[in-house]
Amino acid sequence: MATGRSTTLSTAPEIRTYKGQDRALRADRLGTAGLLLSVLAASAPLMVVAGVMPTTFGVMGIVGQPLLFVILGVVLALFGIGYAEMSRHVHNAGAFYAYIARGLGPTAGAGASLVALVAYSAMQVGVYGILGFEISGLFATYLHTDLAWWIPALAAVALTGALGWLKIDLNAKVLGVLLLIEVVLVVIFDIAAIGKPGAEGISLHAFNPGTLSGPGLGTALCFCIAAFVGFEQSPVYAEETSKPHIVVSRVMFLAVGFVALFFAFSAWALTVATGPSEVVKNSAEAGPGLLFQLTEARLGTTFTDVLHVLFVTGMFAAMLSFHNVVARYAFAMGREGLLPAAFGRTNAGTGAPATGSLLQTVVSVLVVLAFAVTDDQPTGDPTTPVLHLFTWMGNVGALGVTLLMAAASFAVIAFFVRRGTAAAQVWRLVAAGAAGIALLAIAVYTVKDFDVLVGAEKGSALSWVLPGVIAAAALAGLLYGALLRSRRPEVHARIGLGNEAFRLDQAAEAGPRQ
Repeated sequence: MATGRSTTLSTAPEIRTYKGQDRALRADRLGTAGLLLSVLAASAPLMVVAGVMPTTFGVMGIVGQPLLFVILGVVLALFGIGYAEMSRHVHNAGAFYAYIARGLGPTAGAGASLVALVAYSAMQVGVYGILGFEISGLFATYLHTDLAWWIPALAAVALTGALGWLKIDLNAKVLGVLLLIEVVLVVIFDIAAIGKPGAEGISLHAFNPGTLSGPGLGTALCFCIAAFVGFEQSPVYAEETSKPHIVVSRVMFLAVGFVALFFAFSAWALTVATGPSEVVKNSAEAGPGLLFQLTEARLGTTFTDVLHVLFVTGMFAAMLSFHNVVARYAFAMGREGLLPAAFGRTNAGTGAPATGSLLQTVVSVLVVLAFAVTDDQPTGDPTTPVLHLFTWMGNVGALGVTLLMAAASFAVIAFFVRRGTAAAQVWRLVAAGAAGIALLAIAVYTVKDFDVLVGAEKGSALSWVLPGVIAAAALAGLLYGALLRSRRPEVHARIGLGNEAFRLDQAAEAGPRQ
């Protein structure tokens, strides 16, 4: 297989694993359905409909949110064209950083690897905050018991860590069941909203381009693109799928299409239920409670109670999905020498990247405990778990993933140009370039409006400290890559190659041919 770097040995026999089975993820564990459910779980439909959408309506004042999801769907579909083609040539659990390494060079890949590790870890850990808060609220409502948010959060860390050690196909079944239940409940609400619209009736005003205006548009873009995060994780599981050159790209487009249409329809249903002229006001007043108020009026108390519980399980599904991705990035980095070799080994019984899973579990415990110790608010106050842990970490992660997608878009172009196949792929490269420019623009908006995103005052240190986490990760990774290039060139040469790096070992052991 050509790699974009001169590493293929024509005389070498096919090698399917890197230094034995303990350095290889188990193949043929996921088909199209299992992979699709795994990546869609990260989008957490209920969390988006109950949390992201009312915030975008109420805080940013953007009535045209349904149209925004359609527009972002087109942008990410353009991104997917080049990204999917790259996935046919590169099968590596390092996904983003592997693609960037193969296109823009190993040093850039090292920088991207640390950004990916930090970004996905931040998104995963942040969800523990809102999940702990919601479970605490359920205890207060139904059991009349005060429960500190960090107690259920730590319990969720333990359960997620345990599942992270198990077979990915078992994880996919857990994620699939939770996701399907969420989707069904949201669809029921959507149908009820259209069947019993607000005072303005069934209106398509939210799809009017004129509704996409005002100072909150940039911030709304940042919020809405975070709702798509998950589809780009498909290549992370390439080594564990049955036919990666077919399944990965297929799942990617299915996921983008589903998320764009599903969320556009659900956001429109919210505007129908409240009325386009009232959706901003109602969202600002009710916040995340808007969905539950609307279901209470249309579908009754029992349905709303079930929705509250499934809101929690949906968040758990998102956490498990992100946990699996972080563990595989750590595995890929350990296999290639960017992390200690222990991270590049898998569990002998399940084939899961156990050490990477353990790393993410430890990080989660430390971060949750750090926020718990500094929480001086009374039980039931959302400031620390939601406004700080969830909001801060979620937006840091979303910024990192947006920048990785932009970099990967340009890496796709460089990869095929270096292979001499740019002419044959020209329309895909044009799509990748357009997506890269659009994603960079969204990233600029994100940084510009970061104080709004995290609810900080204008000029607050948080507006540069939090995005600075991603900048620091990128800089540290680039410096580490440069250091490897000068001091350990054999490790530097492996970055992004995954299992193909075994051929370098084989060549070294064989020695020069006589």
